Amino acid sequence: MKSKKLKVKSKNHKSKVKTEKKSLYEGLQDSIRNLETPKIEVWKNQYQDKLYTICLDIPEFTCICPKTGLPDFAAIRIEYAPSLFCVELKSFKMYTIFYRNIGIFHEHLTNKMLEDFVGACKPVWAKITSEFNPRGGIKTTVMREWGRFSTQRKTVPKGTV
Repeated sequence: MKSKKLKVKSKNHKSKVKTEKKSLYEGLQDSIRNLETPKIEVWKNQYQDKLYTICLDIPEFTCICPKTGLPDFAAIRIEYAPSLFCVELKSFKMYTIFYRNIGIFHEHLTNKMLEDFVGACKPVWAKITSEFNPRGGIKTTVMREWGRFSTQRKTVPKGTV
C-alpha cells in the first residue's frame, strides 16, 4: 500500500501529520467498461419461435492479474436463450483470446464479457459463470445473469448496442 500524508487537527487544535494508506489497486480498472474488445459476430436464428438454450464452454480461458502480471486461468460457461440472433463461434473465440494479455479483475471480466455478449446477440436471457483456478489457496467463482430469469436490470446495457 502507498501512503498519503494528511494534516489533521487534534482535540487540542494542534496540527498533526497523519498517514493514510492508499490501495495498490486504486485506479487499475477505472476504464474497464470502455475497453475496446473484438466484435462478437452473430447470425440470424431460424428458430426464433422456440425457447431453447445454448451453452458455450471455454475450459482454458486465460487473462492477466492486474496487480501481479501473472496469468489467471478459468473455465467460463455462458448459457443463453437466443432471440433474433445466435453467436458466431469463431468471432467469439477471437473475443476470448483477446483477454489473454489483458490485466483484469475476475469480477470485471465476468461483467464485461456478459455485457458484450448481450450487446451482440440480444438474447431472451443469458447467464455467465466464471470459475478461476485457485490463487493463494482461494478459488473465485463469479456468476451473473441477464434477462428473463435475472433479478437484475432487464435492458441491454448502455453503450453495447
